[in-house]
Amino acid sequence: MDSIAENLDRVREQIASAAATSGRSADDVELVAITKTHPAEKVREAVGAGQTLFGENRVQEARAKIPELPSNIRWHFVGHLQKNKVRQALPLFEMIQSVDSLALAQDINRIAEEEGLYPRVLLEVNVAGEGSKFGFAPDRLREQMEALLPLPRLSIEGLMCIPPLAVESEDSRKFFVQVRELRGSLEKAFGMRLPQLSMGMTQDFAIGIEEGATLVRVGTAIFGERSKKRATDGQGFSRISED
Repeated sequence: MDSIAENLDRVREQIASAAATSGRSADDVELVAITKTHPAEKVREAVGAGQTLFGENRVQEARAKIPELPSNIRWHFVGHLQKNKVRQALPLFEMIQSVDSLALAQDINRIAEEEGLYPRVLLEVNVAGEGSKFGFAPDRLREQMEALLPLPRLSIEGLMCIPPLAVESEDSRKFFVQVRELRGSLEKAFGMRLPQLSMGMTQDFAIGIEEGATLVRVGTAIFGERSKKRATDGQGFSRISED
């Protein structure tokens, strides 16, 4: 079995290759190493191999794990954020990648004001309209941008998506293209910049990079397989916004 350091080297090489294929620099893409269900010891191994940006999808797990690790590690939240966990999440994460509704954005804004914080966020797009996933439908996001943009505490930096589980990585490309084009249309319509696109996991991150991803969420290719049991939020919705 390869070490975490060897796995990271392999993923970084794949990032560089995919970036070169699309005429970009590897420096244009940040790797978010997804640590859900993996212990702090594995995270320390990744830190020792030069990885500094990590992602978690459950606030409870993050609250237990993050204090055990070096304080200079950067963390993104990538799962469905329940409203009753917002206050706990905001101090832990430099970015919430998975703002999936106007109501959640408004709650984050209100609590951030109470806590004196200015969170960076991405808007999660349910690009394929899957009922089992959270996120804005593309047309709904266009309609609600006028309500999202005035929220004074939120720094909206881009979009995140989770395409349907693909048999072949190439199957994800059309969804990544749709999100990139949606980003472009929103920038044009609202005269704003949305520089970040979080697209791609272990099975398709190279395709995401070729289509413009600036963030890729990779867990299994770095830390190995985890439990196959899929968590839900208690309402039957699966949390699969991360690898």
